[in-house]
Amino acid sequence: MKKNKNNCTKPISQNLILTLLALYFIPISNSPLKKPPPLPILPLPSSPQLEWQLSSMALFLHFGPNTFTDSEWGTGRADPRVFNPTRLNASQWVHAAKSAGFNRVILTAKHHDGFCLWPSEYTDYSVKSSEWKNGTGDVVAELALAAKEAGVDLGLYLSPWDRHEPSYGKTLEYNEFYMAQMAELLTRYGEIKEVWLDGAKGEGEKDMEYFFDSWFSLIHQLQPRAVIFSDVGPDTRWIGDEAGVAGSTCWSLFNRSDAKIGGTDPRYSQGGDPHGHDWVPAECDVSIRRGWFWHASEAPKSAVELLDLYYKSVGRNCLLLLNVPPNSSGLISAEDIQVLQEFSDLRKSIFSYNLAENALVSASSTRGGISSSQFDPHNVMKEGIYTYWAPEENQSDWTLLINLQEPVSFNVLQVQEPIHMGQRIIKFHLDILNEEGTWKKVINGTTVGYQRLLQFPTVKSQQLRFVIDKSRAEPLISHSGIYMDKFSIVSSMSDSTSQTSLNGSHILQKSMFNHSEIAAI
Repeated sequence: MKKNKNNCTKPISQNLILTLLALYFIPISNSPLKKPPPLPILPLPSSPQLEWQLSSMALFLHFGPNTFTDSEWGTGRADPRVFNPTRLNASQWVHAAKSAGFNRVILTAKHHDGFCLWPSEYTDYSVKSSEWKNGTGDVVAELALAAKEAGVDLGLYLSPWDRHEPSYGKTLEYNEFYMAQMAELLTRYGEIKEVWLDGAKGEGEKDMEYFFDSWFSLIHQLQPRAVIFSDVGPDTRWIGDEAGVAGSTCWSLFNRSDAKIGGTDPRYSQGGDPHGHDWVPAECDVSIRRGWFWHASEAPKSAVELLDLYYKSVGRNCLLLLNVPPNSSGLISAEDIQVLQEFSDLRKSIFSYNLAENALVSASSTRGGISSSQFDPHNVMKEGIYTYWAPEENQSDWTLLINLQEPVSFNVLQVQEPIHMGQRIIKFHLDILNEEGTWKKVINGTTVGYQRLLQFPTVKSQQLRFVIDKSRAEPLISHSGIYMDKFSIVSSMSDSTSQTSLNGSHILQKSMFNHSEIAAI
């Protein structure tokens, strides 16, 4: 074949030109463009804070010489040889936690007495001076291995107050000592998901300054995925009591500059701050027994008491940190394990089935229009925080209408916000359509956050109306549910402070059911 003078092998055919022109003018897509998500409202949680919040519950393990001396605050002068748990089994601790729904365990690696549950190179007051395993044991290592094998997160508590260490009271020297021990814990035992410390100190104790900012920087450097707990964060804060009860209004928002470790206003800690500049969600610590360490004379709380605490912690935008102390043999006691299992069975019997799961859901408005599936109101029936209903912008009516398709009896409301977009809702209420065809208010609520659980006397209806009365920005709802709790009897429903009574006639006592009855529900 001859080439022409322009070096072309063959003229382009007319049909090919027409085809190319047709393709050029065909639209790439006929589908409408998606509306972007609403702007998050600050402050926002970090990735480790989100992971912490989604875990909901953690098990605290207070263990040490106090377990053997029947003490709560050790003096730091107990003979280290007293520590000898002849049947210690960290896998049993982890299994007890995981089977009861706890995804994290936190060990008192060093309590106020200064005794270390690992062989620290900076003190002899540790397991290496004990009778246990002839001084060759390491409780932290055994727990770290058990937790890793079970897929349970590990946290460690290193008390700043040390009643044994001679350098305590010498500011520079002790801060160096403390940070050296912290580095041991954070570099020897794999990934640590939470570092727990507090401002506890007895009256008349030596005065000294803790270099908290240096400690926090070291922790984040060595374990960047760990959250740090203290009275005021930086990552998660104390709720302000040791009863495991959050405020009925509870913001993850907080101003760290307005609080001080060891000197925080409990009311501020319980409620948080709607104008706070920092994201510091609350952790509710409480013991299953009266004391924090195991004592033979004490009995555990009942499963129903733990359920009440669950409503007042996890159900109020917090994490429940439940202390279950190993006994002097090194095991979690059988009676504690039974209560944990009953507590798990109670939660499953209540929350395993959302009575609104098959409901028809509509809204006062939907971001991007009614055809937008991205922010569709039916998203609230899906579990998880990353899908959600969003209303149209610049609206003042924020309402979800829920048609259960048949009359249903229930006494618990669950609401969740997509907290990665910020905490927004200030006030809300739930209405039901009664038999007369009028709306009747069931319950008011303040703040939602990661999860809000509200209890009220049992009602029955097919039509529900969830109304957001006030919000920091356009409200977003990621999940909602209704449930029937047959165990707690609500004594008041005036507003968001609905309570269940303990140790009285308004709540089922442990003696009124047994483990097999719960499991059969």
